[in-house]
Amino acid sequence: MEIKEYHVSEEKAGVRLDAYCAEQEPDFSRGYIKNLLNEGAVKVDGGQKKASYKLKGKEIITMEIPEPAESTIEPENIPLEIIYEDEDVIVVNKPKGMVVHPAPGSPSGTLVNALMHHTGALSNINGVYRPGIIHRIDKDTSGLLMVAKNNAAHQNLTEQLKAHTITRQYKALVKGIMENNRGTIDMPIGRHPKDRVRMAVVKENSKEAVTHFETLKRYAEGYTLMQFRLETGRTHQIRVHMQAIGYPIAGDPLYKGDKKNPFKTEGQCLHAELLGFKHPRTGEYMEFSAPLPEAFQAILDGLKEIE
Repeated sequence: MEIKEYHVSEEKAGVRLDAYCAEQEPDFSRGYIKNLLNEGAVKVDGGQKKASYKLKGKEIITMEIPEPAESTIEPENIPLEIIYEDEDVIVVNKPKGMVVHPAPGSPSGTLVNALMHHTGALSNINGVYRPGIIHRIDKDTSGLLMVAKNNAAHQNLTEQLKAHTITRQYKALVKGIMENNRGTIDMPIGRHPKDRVRMAVVKENSKEAVTHFETLKRYAEGYTLMQFRLETGRTHQIRVHMQAIGYPIAGDPLYKGDKKNPFKTEGQCLHAELLGFKHPRTGEYMEFSAPLPEAFQAILDGLKEIE
């Protein structure tokens, strides 16, 4: 059993206990947190409180998280587009709409469920819920991911990620006509202070986030096709950075991409098109690419480029 401890700040006074717990553990479903509260696994200053309890600030909350059974993740026969695979690593082109890994209370239909059916040999460093997962892309972002099949490969690729030596390139359609042909966004990112689902450019409780961009095409309809290279890999990094500078990703429901998506697609027009890393066993640099999904390309084909 894992026990987590949270020190409630004065700014959280008045926040419901269940909402606070959900904010601290965004990968947990609301239902899973509700069950923990009902079972008495969440304590406030050592005592059990209802989910609706309003925090006063300066409390200490403990959460007892039971170890999931090894059978938690069910292999599912979900089609996968495998770009590359050997005994150490898999590179997969994740479709838009697929979640990368299960979270407590949301156990199925994910990339990990599909990988467990494809091959049961994945690293276990990240625990039962995230076998093989080194980095993630959002549910409605398509594109390339690398997955480790053993712990040695996982450790090696994680070190490359920390050293910022992995190449991660994206394409996105953004709202507005970007004037700059290229540039760098260097703004720290942390959890949004009022909305646990969103991230934001904030100074406190944040981490360095650096995104390099290049403008590819501008369209008469008021959109710009852009290319991004990540130096860091924060949650929602490109989406947050582009909103922060006034060019949100088209179709992005969380970061003001469109209140009503004019392209009638689900989610943001963002694709991880290129992934490069040194092979964890041989040290050879390998690079893979994936073309834009048909739906994304169809959107671009319907726009008029500004010469």
